[in-house]
This record gives sequence, structure tokens and C-alpha cells, in this order.
Amino acid sequence: MGFLRERMGKILAFFIGFALLAFIVSEVVRSGGSFFRDDSNELAVVNGEKVPYDKFNEKLEQNSAQFKQQGQSISPQIASYLQETTWNQYLSQLLIGKEIEKLGLTVGDDEMNVMIGDNNPDPQIARQFADQQTGQFDRSRYDQFKAYLQSGKADPAQKKAWSDFVIDLIEAKKATKYMTLVTNGLYVNSLEATDDYEAKNKLANFKYVSLDYASIPDAKVTLTDADYSAYYDAHKASFKTPQELRNFEYVSFNAAPSKEDSAAVKQQADKLANEFKTTPNDSLFVQINAETKAPLAYQRKGSLDPKLDTTMFSAAKGFVYGPYLENGSYKVAKLVDTKTTFDSVKTRHILIDLASAGGEEKAKAKADSIKKLIQGGKSFAELATAFSADKGSAVKGGEIPSFDANGSMGGQGNLVPEYYNAAYKANKGDILVVKSQFGYHVIQVEDQKGSVKLVKVGVVDKPLTASSKTQTVAYSKAQAFLASLTPDNFEAEAKKEGLKPRTAEDVTAIASGLPGLDNARDVVRWAYKAEKGDITDKVFTVGDQYIVSRLTEIKPKGTLSLEAVKKQIEPMVRNEVKAKQLKEKFDTALSGGTSIDQVAQKVGSKVVPVENIVFANPIIPGQSAEYKVIGSIFGSAINKISKPVDGAQGVYVYVVNGFTNPPALTNAIKQKEQINQALLQRSQGQVLDALKDNAIVKDNRAKFF
Repeated sequence: MGFLRERMGKILAFFIGFALLAFIVSEVVRSGGSFFRDDSNELAVVNGEKVPYDKFNEKLEQNSAQFKQQGQSISPQIASYLQETTWNQYLSQLLIGKEIEKLGLTVGDDEMNVMIGDNNPDPQIARQFADQQTGQFDRSRYDQFKAYLQSGKADPAQKKAWSDFVIDLIEAKKATKYMTLVTNGLYVNSLEATDDYEAKNKLANFKYVSLDYASIPDAKVTLTDADYSAYYDAHKASFKTPQELRNFEYVSFNAAPSKEDSAAVKQQADKLANEFKTTPNDSLFVQINAETKAPLAYQRKGSLDPKLDTTMFSAAKGFVYGPYLENGSYKVAKLVDTKTTFDSVKTRHILIDLASAGGEEKAKAKADSIKKLIQGGKSFAELATAFSADKGSAVKGGEIPSFDANGSMGGQGNLVPEYYNAAYKANKGDILVVKSQFGYHVIQVEDQKGSVKLVKVGVVDKPLTASSKTQTVAYSKAQAFLASLTPDNFEAEAKKEGLKPRTAEDVTAIASGLPGLDNARDVVRWAYKAEKGDITDKVFTVGDQYIVSRLTEIKPKGTLSLEAVKKQIEPMVRNEVKAKQLKEKFDTALSGGTSIDQVAQKVGSKVVPVENIVFANPIIPGQSAEYKVIGSIFGSAINKISKPVDGAQGVYVYVVNGFTNPPALTNAIKQKEQINQALLQRSQGQVLDALKDNAIVKDNRAKFF
């Protein structure tokens, strides 16, 4: 009892602590969290700093949106490219940001005022507020925008976007300062300039005899463990990998549409063609029956698919073409209507900007007032100079280049649809008020020239897809194959089924595609959860293929082991063994030969003369680049037969006839500038590579994508 009395405080503290820990653990488990796994929002950890998934994803969405604005669709491969590009940007900014913080680099108030000022703003601002006609910075538009932001009517989202943009400018300026510090430390001395000059201009003339590695059959070369080890030890630095890689093999079971499937879809398309001919509402028919729904619009020659472009412009209204097979779909096209319109329209306009006018209502009222003034006899040109927000056209009295029915102004850009559609519907001399994304346009139609034929074509498409029967048969075969597998019989079972396994090597954790498979993300995710030798626990569906895979290799981050690269280095090791045999053959010939012609005769080869080779371009005519051989030649004495040199294609023996030295370099300034420019171009990438090499990065992206 005395023992318990003396230690009761510690015992109670222990049990209370244990109870609290049990309570906390139970709450974490209940809510799905854990002390022993990564934060659910932790995309990566860089030098101990967490990278939140939501912040990275925000950047990724911005880059994806910019890509879409260019009219491009985002395929799985493009999505993977955008993700990798965004990651490299994010990682670079993070690492450079830390270096900037260490050095205490800042952007002062005066610098920032210059960057976002009116006279000489940052190039990014100048591009955003460039005149549409001249491409030059439009100060008035920029002033109007800033006044709008400072007014009480500014959109909060727009204000935040501008604030974020300015922050990005400041960070970019800091990064520029950091890179300037690095590049200012680069220096090219006179010796380097002279060496570079001679490497590009000193000429070597020589003769050589070679024995190709291909002259020894691979079957006659036995590779030992010592051969592999010697090569591995000599090239160990090249086997360093910055991230974990995995290899696996897989077989695919084809579930692409069969001939029967194609015939069935063709039959559906034939039926649609007959119905399309008699439908009273072409537009509704397309919207109901087409897989790819697009509004019917007038188009000029050259804008349709090639098959339709050569047919529809000479056909009668109501003509139906097809079914025809194109891009994996059966299509039926109908000439709904034709018309002849102007080839080009000439207009001038006055643009009323919503922000500077004080909102949409005031902008509309101002545009209507200007229209009445013009109708009352006021000069359009004078009103354009006084009121138009488009300063590029305002100085020309509002004039803009002529445009066609698609709004194209030749090589001077395109108009917005609201503008050119309204102008084409109007008559010569009409004055219109039209709203677009830029504000309200007061448009005067000055001239309408020429004529062009337009066609309105409706297209109904039916994708050629595999039937459930075709898919079931392929899936059943894949399931049966998977059921027959053991860890050791993958290749044997594949051969039995007449299948040839494909190999996916050095697959990264975030890879989206595999050889022959565009979107195989699920297979890659499986591979990064599996152990070496594991077989997939299910059949994966990738496009129209069913996939069964086996993980064959795990290559951890860091220097790969000899075993991991053994297959990869086998050709090089074999060449090294062949080189030893060929060198022995040359050594025997050299022992009794006093000229290179005698050496050639003894080894059964011929002497090849070569002239005017420079060190900077180490290519032997008729051969590939031979860095080691050419390097040896430029370090050799004249008229002396060399020892055997193992190159990329074979073993060489040569004799240098002479060197032609260039004129002495009297002024090294230009040479230094060229070398320095090359250093500057490489410096930024090399700085980032160095920062990444030294960073400790835990990359969890594979869990999120």
C-alpha cells in the first residue's frame, strides 16, 4: 500500500494519458484520419515544406484553362503534360523563392510603381493593354481600367485577379534579380576564348583503319559477371534516377468493333439517311440524332470536311450524302440551304467601354446618343476620335480593315461574331449599335463588295462502337487468361493463347499512357501499389482493350543497382568485350607493321583518308559521332601510328597527316561574347536543375492523379 501511495500520482497520470490517447486515436480513426499516413491534402513535401494539393490544383486549372482558350482539347496525354509542366513550374518557384528569401531580395515601392506605372509598364501589362490594330501599348485603355478598379463599381473577382497578377509580377521580378546575380558571376577568360576558337577552326587530316563491332557475331561473345561489373563501376554516375521507376509487361485483348458491329452501325446510318431526306425540321433532327451536336450555320468553301467540301457546293438543296465512315463514325450529311452573300464588308466603329462609361446601362445610352448624333449629321470620324475606346481605329476615324463572313480581316486578326454577323445582315449605309465582350459598338456599314456562295450543312454521326457481345467475348478471354496465371507462367500462358506480351519500361508514378495505350492511368496506379512479380488482381479496361499485367521490376530513386540495369547495359558491355578482341587483333598487326597500310592489310581492312575535321564537330564521314577517337587525334603527334582506340562503332587505328592551324585570334571579344551568350542561355535551366538535385522532395502526386 505504501508503494502504491508513493506512486499514485504517476500511476493516475499514466492512465489519464492513456485514456486521452485512446480517445484521440478513436476520433482520428472514426473521421478517417491517421497519425501514420500522409496528410490527405499533401501533394508533396519539399525540403520539409508541405505543398497543398488545392494550391497546386489551382495553378493546374489555370494552365489548363489557358490551353483550352487556344481551342485545344485536353486528351489524357495533354493532361499529363500540363500536370508535369505545372509541377515543374511550382517546384521551381518554390525552390527559387527560398533562395530569394535567404538573400533578402525584395521589390521596393519605387520599382513596383515603375512596373505598373503609365509610362513604361511591365511587358506583360503592355501586352494585355495593346492596341488591337497597332499592337502598341494603349495607355488610355490602361488608365481607364485602373480608374474602373478604384471605383466602387469594380467587380470583386476582377480586383482579386488584378491583385494576384501584380503579386505574380513582383515574384517574377525577384526571380529575375536572383538570376541576374547568378549570371553576373559568369566570366569567360581569354584562354577559354582561344580554346573555343581553335576547336571550331583548327583542321585535322588523318588516315584510319577500323574494325566494326558488328564484324564479331554476338553469339561468339560470352559476357561474364566481371564484364558487367567493370562497365557498371565505370559508368555508375549515369545510372542515377531522380524518381522511382517501374517496369511491367502486359497483354491486351482487343474489344474493338467487329465487322458485324460495323455492319450494324452502318444499317442504323442508312435508316437515318432515309429519315433525314424527308424530315421537316433539319436542325431538330440533327440535335436529336447526332452524337456530336453542332448548330447549323452557313459556311464558305474550304471550311467543310474535304469529302463534303467537294460535294455540297455543287449539289441541290436537300441533297443527302452518305453514310460515309470518317474518324471512327458513320456520318450522314444534308445540304439544308445555300445563299450568296458579300465577299467582304467595310465598316467603321466607335467602341464604348463599359468600365469607362460607368456600367452597361450608361454605355448603351451613350452608344445610342452617338448613333443619333451621326444620323443628325455629326462627323463619324470626329466622334470616334473623341469617344472611341479603340484608340487604334479612333485615330483613323474609326476605320477598320474589310472582313469576310467569318470576321477574318486577312492577316490582321478576327472580329468578334456579334460584330461581323450584324454587319453582314445590315445594308450599306446602316448605323447599328451592337454589344460584344468589349462593350457597345456604334457601327456604320460603309461598303459591301463581291459575292460568295455559302452552304448550310447538317451532319448526323453515329460512332462505330463495339457491341456488348464483342466486349463480352474479349473480356471473357481476358478473365480466363488472368485465372490461368501464376507468378511464373505469364509468358508461357500468353504464348499458348497466341499473345505477345508488351513491355512498359521506366514508367513514372504519374504516367498516363503506355506503348500502344493512350489512357492507362489505372494500370500505372496498380503498378505502384504492387510488388515485383505481382499479377493484376483484375482485368483493366483501357479504351477498347482489356489489359492483364505483371510487374517485372522496381527501380528505386537514387543510383540503380547492377541487377536493375543489367539488361539495359548489355549491348554496351558486349561491345567492350568485342573491343578487347579487336584490339588484340590490331596489336598483333601493329607488332610487325611499319605503316598504316600494312596494318590494314594484316587485319583485312582498308585505309580511309579523312580531311578537314574539327574538334568541335567530331563526326567521321560515313560513321557516327566518334568523340573519343577525334579527341585522341587532336592530342596525337604527326606521322605516328596510334594505338587501338575503342570508339562508338568499332576500334580504330589512325595516323595524323597534319593539322591546319587557323590565323591567330587577335581580338577575343567576339569569341567571349558568343561563349558567354551560350552560358547565359543554359544558366537558368542549370540553376534550377542544381536546386532540384539538392532538394529533398517527397512526391505524392500519384495519389491524386
